[in-house]
Amino acid sequence: MVENASQDNTAGVVEEFMARYPFISMIREGQPGKGLAVKLGMMAARGEHLFICDADLSMPIEEVARFLPPALDDYDVAIASREAEGARRYGEPAYRHLMGRVFNFLVRLLAVPGFQDTQCGFKCFRREVARDIFPYQTIEGWGFDVEVLFIAHKRGYRIVEVPINWYYMTSSRVSPVKDTLSMLRELLKVRLNDWRGMYAGVD
Repeated sequence: MVENASQDNTAGVVEEFMARYPFISMIREGQPGKGLAVKLGMMAARGEHLFICDADLSMPIEEVARFLPPALDDYDVAIASREAEGARRYGEPAYRHLMGRVFNFLVRLLAVPGFQDTQCGFKCFRREVARDIFPYQTIEGWGFDVEVLFIAHKRGYRIVEVPINWYYMTSSRVSPVKDTLSMLRELLKVRLNDWRGMYAGVD
């Protein structure tokens, strides 16, 4: 678990669990940013499959089994999808869905073609693939997903979408307008980074 500049008692809750479950560990980072937290966690994580999980559990944790053998195999990156056939959304306001579809259109146009949902916060990587991708990640905000998938796509890794049940959480701290504009800037930054050769070593 990565705690970076949260304003609640997240660290205290995790420490209570750490006392009972020694396999849980926590990284403390003073600088905020979801992308930064994910990068730190993925670089420190152990196991054959490394799974990113949003703390709000808008995807029920039981669905993690869909991303692991024997349910799913023969992939490099598996991304949860709210748009793939068989996926279901619960309680999402129409304006949030519309904004997400517009952003996804831009993602497919400018960065990662062919995927219907790159922003869902649940993704699974084979360990060696994560170790190859995340050192190149530069975006520390919400748009890190696009950058990571852009790098994976350039590397030729096999990316699959996994349909899930997803529940809109009214307690979400995502700002639909502010964060969407921020992600758009970060999407353009991915293209600029690529043009500048900042993903050096990525074919």
